Amino acid sequence: MYGSRGAGVRASVAVVGVALLLAGCSGGDDGDGDKGRDSGSGITQQPNGTDPFWVNPKGNAAAQVAAYEKAGKDQDAKLIRRIAEQPTGEWIGPENPEREAEGFTEAAEKADRDAVLVLYNIPHRDCGQYSGGGAADGDAYRAWIDGVARGIGDRPATIVLEPDAVLHVVDGCTPEEFHKERYDLLKGAIETLGTLKNTKVYLDAGNAGWGDPEEIYDPLKWAGVEQADGFAVNVSNFYTTEDSIEYGKQLSSKIGDKPFVIDTSRNGNGPWDEGDEDERWCNPPGRALGESPTTKTADPLVDAYLWVKRPGESDGECKGGPKAGEWWPEYALDLAKASG
Repeated sequence: MYGSRGAGVRASVAVVGVALLLAGCSGGDDGDGDKGRDSGSGITQQPNGTDPFWVNPKGNAAAQVAAYEKAGKDQDAKLIRRIAEQPTGEWIGPENPEREAEGFTEAAEKADRDAVLVLYNIPHRDCGQYSGGGAADGDAYRAWIDGVARGIGDRPATIVLEPDAVLHVVDGCTPEEFHKERYDLLKGAIETLGTLKNTKVYLDAGNAGWGDPEEIYDPLKWAGVEQADGFAVNVSNFYTTEDSIEYGKQLSSKIGDKPFVIDTSRNGNGPWDEGDEDERWCNPPGRALGESPTTKTADPLVDAYLWVKRPGESDGECKGGPKAGEWWPEYALDLAKASG
């Protein structure tokens, strides 16, 4: 990745096994968080009025809470609970998109909540870096999107579509011969997902530290943002909510006043400005959790604050971290401790 020029995305797709077991496993509640309690860690849903998004009671953070409680580490459990009790994005893996999308959305619907899904499987993803990979080709990607759509059906879902995909065309990281196909794939994904009755789609549009926003207006349009419900900013990055709102409004004014969502998962202390500039995005120390997910935001153009990146999951093998997407309890504890 290229420091502030990229979205700093490190996939959470490495940890998806629990997704396949979720359908029917999450009890509903009456909106006040008193019901739907998971037997292991006691994780509940947030109040529906301000946070309509689904909390996964079997996620990595919830499992860590249960493990710490079993080991008698009550203070650590209390800290990790700050993460476990918030809804986070579920990154759909490459192998079973229909089954995973169905499992997450069914569990969310039973809890009377919306699932937040992250789709990150574009061919030539991440330019071969920590989260390199993606679908083998355009046809494989279209089939994958079709699987996601079938899995969601008419159930409520909020989708963040392909972090970094547009940025890596604009900054030249993705080879030129793949540019047209990428735009076509993104536009097709928006069209396919847009036919779903209760699904909202937000195309990734970078972050407040990325280069010159003037360079991304047209590429976003070529990728179909005007047909999407909006766009997403700060995915997996650390820019403050204030700066992200300013950046998002600047983009919005150029693409039909589209609304947007902000990833606030780890932006409580803003970006790190030390060390190697090219890897400041990767597991930076001293960061903190940001605003909790909610639809009650500071600006009418901001549809929601979301935790798209799951706090506590590694950005990649840097600064002592495990592979991208793997749970890193020490980093999770540091995020929670720094959050006051």
